[in-house]
Amino acid sequence: MEAILIAGIARRLLDELLRNPYRTVELRSARNVLAVEKAMEDLKKLFLTYEPFEDVRSGTEGLITELIEARELNMRVPWEESDEREVTVCRARIKLLGLGRVVKIERRDSIVVVKVREMLPQEMQIG
Repeated sequence: MEAILIAGIARRLLDELLRNPYRTVELRSARNVLAVEKAMEDLKKLFLTYEPFEDVRSGTEGLITELIEARELNMRVPWEESDEREVTVCRARIKLLGLGRVVKIERRDSIVVVKVREMLPQEMQIG
């Protein structure tokens, strides 16, 4: 199965998804926001992993989810806290489909698509 990579997700969120398969997540990383935008157009499948983007490779474990809906929000940032005045945040409603392990990584334009093998719970090493 192919899915769009969403990396650097907090372990707390991954654990919550395992307990409740529906969740709205808030993404602030520009890379992840662009990935969700692309997922709305094409695949509608996301692969969420705790690993930072640079460390994702064949064998990386995570959660396979379906993107139900997403929307972007522009939030103002107090000028004392940042050199920018606004930050784009994406709120994505997702549904857990299963556990997975990366088999192959492919860059497409500005996003990364991973081929994922679905796994059984006893095969997982994370969490």
